[in-house]
Amino acid sequence: MFWIAVLQIIAIDIMLGGDNAVVIALACRKLPPEQRKKGIFWGVVGAIGLRVAMIFFALQLLELPYLKIIGALLLLWIGVKLLLPEEGEGHDGIDGGTTLFAAIKTIIVADAVMSLDNVIAVAGASHGSIVLVTFGILVSIPIVVWGSKLVLTLMDRFPAVITVGAALLGWIAGGMFLTDPVVPKTVAQSVPYANYVFAAIGAAFVVGVGKFLGRNRKAGPAHDVSTSTHDH
Repeated sequence: MFWIAVLQIIAIDIMLGGDNAVVIALACRKLPPEQRKKGIFWGVVGAIGLRVAMIFFALQLLELPYLKIIGALLLLWIGVKLLLPEEGEGHDGIDGGTTLFAAIKTIIVADAVMSLDNVIAVAGASHGSIVLVTFGILVSIPIVVWGSKLVLTLMDRFPAVITVGAALLGWIAGGMFLTDPVVPKTVAQSVPYANYVFAAIGAAFVVGVGKFLGRNRKAGPAHDVSTSTHDH
């Protein structure tokens, strides 16, 4: 179970951390070449430290009633959103710093804002273990920082990679929902293999809804263009 949870956390960091490499590059682009490595290193160290702290608090909060249900619903939405076509890059607000400190600060702040979905997902996958969280994140640092571009290329070339990642988030959400303190224990006891059943329902929900909304979003602009052409 330990290694399965670690692999889930690493997969989440890869799927939801693809933007981090872009942010790091943008934040350090104005630095002199000799300072860029320092900016990347300390920016990543600060961002990871802040993320571990955020996840630690998320783990404590998830022990409160209803919060796992809320977290599960957020995870379902994050998974669905992952399957929707991009409407914009979303990096316009990332400004490169001209000093090492400014670049590091930009990386940490941007990562904290972008990592809210990551924090919720990792907290759900870790089953309350800060050791799992820290280990999973430490293992995933080099993958996220240096492997993000490769992953983004794979996503572009093989859309199935995105679907698998979104399904993973739905799987974790289903399991998280079942373990909320307000969900009666009899639910898990009355359904054979309840954890797997709820997890599978969550995964199927994310993929089904995500694909459905994605098709509608792609069809929307085409319909608008044909309508406006017909009007003229």
